Amino acid sequence: MYEDDKPTHECGVFGMVAPEADVARLTFFGLYALQHRGQESSGIAVSNGRAIRAYKEMGLVSQVFNEEKLRPLVGHLAIGHTRYSTTGSSKLENAQPFVVESALGPLAVGHNGNLTNATSLRRELLNRGVGLTGTSDSEVITQMLAGGEGRTWDEKLKVFMVRAQGAYSLTVLTRDTLYAVRDPWGLHPLCLGQLNGGGWVVASESCAFGPIGGHLVRSVEPGEIVAINEDGPRTLALMPAPRIAECLFEYIYFARPDSQFHGTTLHAIRVAQGRQLAREAPAAADVVIPVPDSATPAAIGYAQESGIPYSEGLIKNRYIGRTFIQPDDHLRKVGISLKFNALPDNLNGRRVVLIDDSIVRGNTSGPIVRLLREAGASEVHIRVSSPPIKHPCFLGVDMATYPELIAYRLSTPEICAFLGADSLAYLSLDGLIQASRRDSDHFCRGCFIGQYPVEIEGVDKEVFELR
Repeated sequence: MYEDDKPTHECGVFGMVAPEADVARLTFFGLYALQHRGQESSGIAVSNGRAIRAYKEMGLVSQVFNEEKLRPLVGHLAIGHTRYSTTGSSKLENAQPFVVESALGPLAVGHNGNLTNATSLRRELLNRGVGLTGTSDSEVITQMLAGGEGRTWDEKLKVFMVRAQGAYSLTVLTRDTLYAVRDPWGLHPLCLGQLNGGGWVVASESCAFGPIGGHLVRSVEPGEIVAINEDGPRTLALMPAPRIAECLFEYIYFARPDSQFHGTTLHAIRVAQGRQLAREAPAAADVVIPVPDSATPAAIGYAQESGIPYSEGLIKNRYIGRTFIQPDDHLRKVGISLKFNALPDNLNGRRVVLIDDSIVRGNTSGPIVRLLREAGASEVHIRVSSPPIKHPCFLGVDMATYPELIAYRLSTPEICAFLGADSLAYLSLDGLIQASRRDSDHFCRGCFIGQYPVEIEGVDKEVFELR
């Protein structure tokens, strides 16, 4: 999926306790592995058992940190964050981790997700006289913990979980303890790992463990609070919701393909999605190609199941979007050519099955189809390894509003005509869930069917046009 036409990434959270390690440096590499979850800002906070020191800035992990910035971050506990804004604008005041002083000492918080009752919680804080410097619900979480009920951090976290609604995977750093907190619905992932040389790690995804010499131990369970210090992890509370509601887009797109969910890599799950798509929506074609890189596993599965050869038809320039230099008007008009180059030798005179993982706004799928035709493709059949996205997400994914969602406005044949494809078909919701290897009641399906696991507060109906 082209970057301008996809659900924008969430955030990546990371934390570790390792008395014998350079935790700031290891956190840097952990965040580097989670960069796909957010590219707007990065930050690290470190505790030495007495005080917390932090640094954060706008930009990619490699742009924000260098040896000079890491050197002062000395200690044995750390959290890190890489951000994409889902609530709150993209500015330094909303960068994380948030660090505050409280009656119990210093506190730092990193958050992935979105509180659906943030408006009322924010109003409550302001009425109590709490000053807020940013506009994100993550700052609301930090202030709720710093000034909330409870005599200890353990008690404050339990109270927070009763008050908060929506999606949150948290790393919380105090003077001497790292906490990992996952919302009761388990909407977004959070996992626990162990360093091979000693020490414990928490991250949004297991792909962050390998680069720092660690391994996955288990997932943090929905509704679980895990406290980690030099003695290791302990579960403080386990308060799951009556129904688990994992985000299906983690399975389709967000999580890195080498991350593990429930003992299976996302790559294997996405290959299974492609195989199911081939069974549901066959096409008479000569070659299967993906929209790189996110649709590659599904394209492999489609080719395996259909018997149509897999090939590369689009080469992605992975450095577009990694610069602060904006394209001029002419480059904007040819924008898809900045992102992809076609391979005419693999396309000329061939009927192509183009595999994508999702279509959100539909702004870029049409130009990709034209690019393939200009390279000589005789037919282009689009197959999508997720169902049509007809509803916004209010739980940590910047999906788009109703008027922006092409599947909300147009039928599948109308979308096909708009994109200029010879045919278009989506994976069914039942097929997606079957390929994802979990029970059907295990997922949040809000963006597909408009039913959310929690009540959504404060929605601007003129923008979202809720029906």
